[in-house]
Amino acid sequence: MITRVEREAVEDFLYSEADLLDRWELDAWVALFEEDARYEVPTTDIDSSADPATSLYLIADDMRTLRGRVERLNHRNAYAESPHARTRRFITNVRIDSIEGDILFVRANFQVFRFKNAIVDTFIGRYEHGLRMSDRGFTFVRRRAVLDLEALRPLGKLSIIL
Repeated sequence: MITRVEREAVEDFLYSEADLLDRWELDAWVALFEEDARYEVPTTDIDSSADPATSLYLIADDMRTLRGRVERLNHRNAYAESPHARTRRFITNVRIDSIEGDILFVRANFQVFRFKNAIVDTFIGRYEHGLRMSDRGFTFVRRRAVLDLEALRPLGKLSIIL
């Protein structure tokens, strides 16, 4: 049971996670997830607390589908990511909302820039994470990226982990 966690430790974890994604170290990134974890990105027109089982989500991955996503993105024949897009992530306003047992509920703001084929795409929103603290540090039990965008503009093929 967690009784106290320093925000700085959570920030360090989130900064390290962002760095893994920016450096395209997807295998190390997916290793940060628990076996029962979820990775979710709700559509821009629903309440972020809506259940992905009954509402449309852009992404609602369990570990099987998340590993498949990473495997496809890592494959050299991944059309949408050959060559890989470059990204730069900024994480701000990290807040610990609550602690329930060994799960820490955390919110943070994000801004992700994606650079590919002379086009810069910007994604802005907030994270709603469930983190488990264990002997190996923090791991995700839920990673939800809620976009502030009113709509995703027509981008053609887009592959990004927010």
